[in-house]
Amino acid sequence: MDAGLPSLPPLPDPDDVPAEATVLRMLLGAQLRRLRESAGISAEQAAYPIRASRSKISRMETGRVGFKLRDVEDLLTLYGVTDGQQRTEILALARRSSAPDWWARYGDILPGWFETYLGLESAATTIRSFEVQFVPGLFQTEDYARAVTQLGHHSASPAEIDRRVALRIKRQELLSRPSPPRVWAVMDEAVLRRPYGGPEVMREQLRRLAQAAARPQVTLQVVPFARGGHAGASGAFSILRFAERDLPDVVYIEQLTSALYLDQRPDVEHYLEVVDQLSGQALTPADTAAFIEQAARET
Repeated sequence: MDAGLPSLPPLPDPDDVPAEATVLRMLLGAQLRRLRESAGISAEQAAYPIRASRSKISRMETGRVGFKLRDVEDLLTLYGVTDGQQRTEILALARRSSAPDWWARYGDILPGWFETYLGLESAATTIRSFEVQFVPGLFQTEDYARAVTQLGHHSASPAEIDRRVALRIKRQELLSRPSPPRVWAVMDEAVLRRPYGGPEVMREQLRRLAQAAARPQVTLQVVPFARGGHAGASGAFSILRFAERDLPDVVYIEQLTSALYLDQRPDVEHYLEVVDQLSGQALTPADTAAFIEQAARET
């Protein structure tokens, strides 16, 4: 790198982070952003030499799109990165980040807007969520997941339903990896009362929730009906936070056929305030565990 540019923190070792390509893309994007800002180059200026738009540069720098090696090489040149070793390390990371993620095998049933979420989920160190109707996907039993999946895919074949359920269960391996994310989920009581799949399936699901609440990295809270209205009346959402300091928190809001991803600070702060209010309105984690167990006995 040219002597006129300030020194940057070293590129994180990809071997020290989960192997999902999305994680590597996020690390690479954060490094490219630091290099661009250190060189005093705007996103618009960076976009021109690689025949892209400002929004494309933004998506690259947040790891939401793949990288072409030629584009990375051109950007490094534009940013004044001439040190051979640094270029080699960054390009090696770009090559590794082009490998398909585990969910690529489900590409026939997986919409692109949800692929983005799976990547963010795999990279997050903290996941905070609020649910109004369904048990969070990371804690669903296979039978409950099947009942919920069938609701939205009436015309799907049994084989397709099986694959959709398998994808949902595969996601749960995230909780068993060596460094799992911190998961903090607040649920409306309705989540516990809607017997998807019938009473037996729901009892099993509630027992699974109780087991999940005992995990050290999991916090579950329920807002009971008796508390009246609450701050989450607008619907379910998740907030994902990442270890890389240059990566912004992301709010995920799922819709029927698409999703919103919000990373502007005012939006994120609003949702953080809402989830904090919900946590204050909800039962404590200890009381929630007892509430879930009681709901299981009543189902």
